Amino acid sequence: MPKFRAIVMGPDGKDRREIFDAETLNGARNKLISMGFSQAQIKDLSEQKSGLSLDLESMLATVTVKDMAVFSRQFAAMFNAGIAMVKCLDILSDQCGNPKLKKALVKINADVQEGEALSVSMRRHGDIFSKLYCSMVESGEIGGVLDEVLNRLATLLENSARLQNQIKSAMSYPTTVGTLAVVIFLGMTIFLLPTFTGIFDKVGGELPAFTQFMVSISEFLRGPTFPADDPDGRRNYGVVILVVALVVVKIVYDQWYKTPAGKLAMDKIFLQVPIFGDLIQKTSVASFCRIFGTLTRSGVPILTALEICKDVADNQVVSNAIASSITEIQGGGMISMAIDRYKVFPPMAIQMMSIGEETGEIDKMLMKVADFYEDEVEQAVKGLTSMLEPLMIVVIGGMVGAILLSMYLPMFAIMDEIG
Repeated sequence: MPKFRAIVMGPDGKDRREIFDAETLNGARNKLISMGFSQAQIKDLSEQKSGLSLDLESMLATVTVKDMAVFSRQFAAMFNAGIAMVKCLDILSDQCGNPKLKKALVKINADVQEGEALSVSMRRHGDIFSKLYCSMVESGEIGGVLDEVLNRLATLLENSARLQNQIKSAMSYPTTVGTLAVVIFLGMTIFLLPTFTGIFDKVGGELPAFTQFMVSISEFLRGPTFPADDPDGRRNYGVVILVVALVVVKIVYDQWYKTPAGKLAMDKIFLQVPIFGDLIQKTSVASFCRIFGTLTRSGVPILTALEICKDVADNQVVSNAIASSITEIQGGGMISMAIDRYKVFPPMAIQMMSIGEETGEIDKMLMKVADFYEDEVEQAVKGLTSMLEPLMIVVIGGMVGAILLSMYLPMFAIMDEIG
C-alpha cells in the first residue's frame, strides 16, 4: 500500500509530520480529516521515489489526439455519473497509460484540490491541453455543463483523429512503395549495373548515350573508390555530397517554413497543387466548421471562438483569412460575408454559414457543413488511393525498366557489330 507524508498543525500550533498508509491520495485526505486535521500538505512518497523515471518517460512520450479523446470521454462519463472532480482525476491519473499525460493529471489534481479552476490548471500544460480544449472546459465550468462539453470535446477529437488516420492511411501506400522503388533503383544502379559495365569494357566499343548516363549515375552513387593503378588514391565523394545536400536542403526548408513569410508562401503553393490542394482546402473547411460549431455550441463567445480557430488552423492562408475577418465582425459584419472576401472557402460552405446566421442556428449549420466536407475528404482520399496504386506501379516499372534498358542497349549494339 502506498505511503503518504502529511505536514499538519499540532495542538501546540507547530507543524508536525505524519506518515501513514492509504489506498489513494483522496483516501489519505479522508483519513486525515477523520483524525481531526482539516488542512494538510500531502505528499505521495512512492510517487516521489519514481518521480525521476516518470519525468524521463514523460519527456520522451507524446500525447496523441486519441489519448485526449479517450481521456475526455472517460472524464465526461465519470463526472456525469456524479463522481467528484478530484476523484475523477485521481482515477484517470492512476489508469492513464501515457506517462506525459499521467504526470500532467497528477499536477492538475493537486491544483484542483487546492481550489484552483480546472481550466486554469490545464492552461499550465499548454503542450498537452490546447487553447481550444481549455476554452471549452472553461465555458463548461462557467455554464455548469462540464460533462456535456467534455463529451463534445471527445467527439471533436475523435472526428479529428479519424480524419488524420484516413489521410495517413492514404499516404502510407505511396510512401512505402516509393521507398521500396528508390531502394531497388539504388541497389540495381550501385551493385548490378557496374557488373555489366565491366563486361562491356572488356568487349570494347562505345556505350550508347543512355547507358553512359546510367553508368555516370552509378559511379556517382558508388562512393569512395581507390583504384589500384592510381597512386594518388582518387576519391569519389558522390554519396556523401548527395546526402549532405539533401540534409542541408531539409534543414533550410524547415527553418524557412517556421517563419511567417515562409509558411504563408508554401501554404499558398499547397492550396494550388492539383488534387492535393483541393484535399487541403476541404480538410481546412471541415476542421474550421467543426471547431467553430463546437465552440459556439458550448457557449464560447464568437470572437473568442474565431481567435481559437485562427490559432489552430494548419494552413496559414486560412488562418490569415480568419484573422482579417475578425476585425470586420467586430464592426458588426456577418461572419459569412467577412470570410467570403478572402475566397479560401468554397461557395457552398459560405452559403450554408449565411443561412445559419439568418436562422440563428449557425452552430447546427456549421456541424452539417463539417459532416459534408469530412465525407468529401473521405471520398477524395479513397479516390486518391485508387489513383496512386497504378501510378506507383508505373513508376517502379519505369525505374526498373531504365536499368534493364541501360544494360541491354550495349548488348544490342555488340550484336549489330557482330552481324
